[in-house]
Amino acid sequence: MYSNLQKTSAPDVRELRQAGGVWLKTLREEAGLSQRQLAAKLDIEYYTFISQLENGRGRIPPDRYEAWAEALKVDLKEFTRELMRYYDPVTFRILFNN
Repeated sequence: MYSNLQKTSAPDVRELRQAGGVWLKTLREEAGLSQRQLAAKLDIEYYTFISQLENGRGRIPPDRYEAWAEALKVDLKEFTRELMRYYDPVTFRILFNN
């Protein structure tokens, strides 16, 4: 996530990614999609990428947020804002928490 993170913050990043993965899995399940079906909707060749994200390994590229929001049938702004909570918590805090 950040290039200058100290080792002590690594578990925090891992925990955020895992929480984000749980959130993504919940959205997928609420949309009634399997990992394979979501991968197909997103033109992702390997559905295992979905599994990796849901397990907190990796992140959705920002240029794909719109496609993900559409595939999961969620509002783009809400989707992006929530991803920011997990992927970029410092900016999220600055923008959304007084």
